[in-house]
Amino acid sequence: MKTASKPVALPPAAVGAPEVPRSAGRRTGGPWRRRLADQSRAYAFLIGGLLCFALFSWYPAIRAVVIAFQKYTPGSGAEWAGTANFTRVFHDPEFTAAWRNTLTFTLIALLIGFAVPFVMALVLNELRHAKAFFRVVVYLPVMIPPVVSALLWKWFYDPGAGLANEALRFLHLPTSNWSNGADTALVSLVVVATWANLGGTVLIYLAALQSIPGELYEAAELDGANIWQRIRHVTIPQTRFIILMLMLLQIIATMQVFTEPFVITGGGPENATVTVLYLIYKYAFLYNDFGGACALSVMLLVLLSAFSAVYLRLTRSAGEDA
Repeated sequence: MKTASKPVALPPAAVGAPEVPRSAGRRTGGPWRRRLADQSRAYAFLIGGLLCFALFSWYPAIRAVVIAFQKYTPGSGAEWAGTANFTRVFHDPEFTAAWRNTLTFTLIALLIGFAVPFVMALVLNELRHAKAFFRVVVYLPVMIPPVVSALLWKWFYDPGAGLANEALRFLHLPTSNWSNGADTALVSLVVVATWANLGGTVLIYLAALQSIPGELYEAAELDGANIWQRIRHVTIPQTRFIILMLMLLQIIATMQVFTEPFVITGGGPENATVTVLYLIYKYAFLYNDFGGACALSVMLLVLLSAFSAVYLRLTRSAGEDA
């Protein structure tokens, strides 16, 4: 006969004892060391980006401020000149023309380029069919490189065989000098800049319009409000923050206009389209006066910094309110 085997009795210390992990005997670092090890790759990428930004953005800006107070000639060193560069630039006849043209360009761009995108966004928001197609069509000019866009418009404005004058001749209307006329050149450039940057602004406005609750429009309709009253009392109040932000960004962008005067008009005719940024280019690369170019850059920097400070203040206040 086979006898049943007796169960093996476990030691008392082993009954119910928790399993000891293998790494229990190892010494581990503090939580900050583990966190640093886990995020080492992120810090590496961050440091690389900061170094590139410092090399190609911060250093040139600081260097330009230093050169603005120096008599600088490439290859022959620099001498401290104090405010001589600012004084010389300030008495340049082109200085007044450049600032006048830049401020006029900014004002006209606000009147034309600020209202047109908002109206187009209102129209796109009311469409019921082919809305995606028209969004793509509106955004297409943004995808065209700025220089290519300026060259296309330069051919369009050609007073001889340009498409604009050909269309006017076909309609038996008087032709225009467009970008070749002292009275029409600046407005022609505003049209080019507005067309080239229209798409992004329209999409931002469209996103803001679609975030407005539909109940507000329904309540306005029940009160008998027509379309203009709905826009005035519902649409504009609900999007006033976006409107203000885009207005500040547009001021900052239009005061740095360069591509259109450089490619289309060359600053002419009769300095009618010389802007501050184009004058900086002339001082640096035509006059070989880097001190004067940097002095102009510092003046523009101070002005744009004021608008940027207002923009940052408003966005910060909006974030705190949210």
